[in-house]
Amino acid sequence: MGDRSDGRSEGRAYIGSFTSAGGRGIIATAVDADTGSLTEIGATDELADPSYLVLSEDGSVLYAVSEGEEGAAAAFDVVPRASGGASAPRLKGRPVPVCGSGPTHLTLTAGHLVTANYGSGSVTTLPVRADGTLGAAAGIRRHEGGGPHPDRQEGPHAHQVVPAPGGEWLLAVDLGTDSVLISSVDPDSGDITPHGETALRPGTGPRHLAFHPAGTHAYVLNELEATLTVCRWDGEKGTLEPVGEAPVLPDGVEVASYASEIVVSRDGRHLWAAVRGHDSIAVLTLDETRERPVLVTTVDCGGRWPRDLTLDPAGRRLYASNEHSGDVTWFDIDPATGVPSRAGSFEAPAASCVIFG
Repeated sequence: MGDRSDGRSEGRAYIGSFTSAGGRGIIATAVDADTGSLTEIGATDELADPSYLVLSEDGSVLYAVSEGEEGAAAAFDVVPRASGGASAPRLKGRPVPVCGSGPTHLTLTAGHLVTANYGSGSVTTLPVRADGTLGAAAGIRRHEGGGPHPDRQEGPHAHQVVPAPGGEWLLAVDLGTDSVLISSVDPDSGDITPHGETALRPGTGPRHLAFHPAGTHAYVLNELEATLTVCRWDGEKGTLEPVGEAPVLPDGVEVASYASEIVVSRDGRHLWAAVRGHDSIAVLTLDETRERPVLVTTVDCGGRWPRDLTLDPAGRRLYASNEHSGDVTWFDIDPATGVPSRAGSFEAPAASCVIFG
């Protein structure tokens, strides 16, 4: 975080992109606290296709997947230089193979970086060393199975890995098997121990999930049907129980659409989902049961093919990474209704995600 002359802190945001589609790699930006606008402070293309990013707890190290056939992950130093001025993320050590193909997501838990490898349908752990660099792959869990969709579910496709509240369990969302797999990660060895698997409705193609702030429910966004599956979460038992579904598009939409990312508001009253094809952000409300999402409206995503949707740290703005139009567009959120309104845009070719420091 940098200091502004008026005493308010200046935030940072990092944008991932597909270098194979003209992206610039990882772009570091300053975030204006008043307007939400992004200003570039440096970029690096040292890693191919850094499609998803995560920051260390202290914000000093940025980790990225390299979403290629021979998947890898890498660490970057993002501490501002003492001399000041623009500063791009700086590679720490060499990229480390994840022993899987097409890693699409990553997270930090139990002293390890964990990747979801879409192409190989597997999850990999990489130890995080004291200096923030990555060690060789320590644990691999290969998923099994498939689903009824002939082109997209011929086998497993791990798409996201998320630590449950409390950090005891790791959830892996698999689009190919229509399921969420629950494991634990040994902090010493990195071994992944299977604990359970929650089957979702066949053909829905789950992509990402998000927990309610209370930690009692999780909402699984389905890519192949543009629906949301509501699940109860028991953190003590490590069990996920589907209890209902809700649409994220209104009736009558004829364009082929693929949901991509889900975000829950800080107060747990609203949900937002990005939908590609329809190129929209769905706005849903939650009641006190947390189990009956209601689609209120959809708003234009501000570009084309919103691959990612991110809430800023204050919970006041949403940022959509519009891959095909090559921009990150941000929206001010009405606190009463949850409806976002477009506030600005930043050019970012082949944008795939935004995270905040």
